[in-house]
Amino acid sequence: MDKRRKAPDLSHERKLRQEIYDAMAAGRMSVGQAVAAMRRISRLTQPEFAKHRGLSVQSLRLIESDKTNPTIDTLGKIASIFGLQVGFVPKTGSCVSWQELEHGLSKSAQAAPLPSSIERSE
Repeated sequence: MDKRRKAPDLSHERKLRQEIYDAMAAGRMSVGQAVAAMRRISRLTQPEFAKHRGLSVQSLRLIESDKTNPTIDTLGKIASIFGLQVGFVPKTGSCVSWQELEHGLSKSAQAAPLPSSIERSE
């Protein structure tokens, strides 16, 4: 492990990953936002992640910035490492960003409830 990186907080990462999954399932995150968030949780740079998943860095950048529509095969390559599969979900709610998720979890770690912007919609 790179000495400049601090050891991961596995509990925090699990909670953040669940929040990302919930936001994706509720349609509150775009594909690009979800890919970027999951890559960050994995602590990989764009070049590292692209190489690991067999993508070009340019393709990954376009996907993360929501400037392209990736193919199902490309989405499958990205999703499989996170235990996800490509599928259809209903579009509802408003989008939530990576920063809002991270900020919400920081607050919940201090025993505060998650902001309504990232609570699961029923």
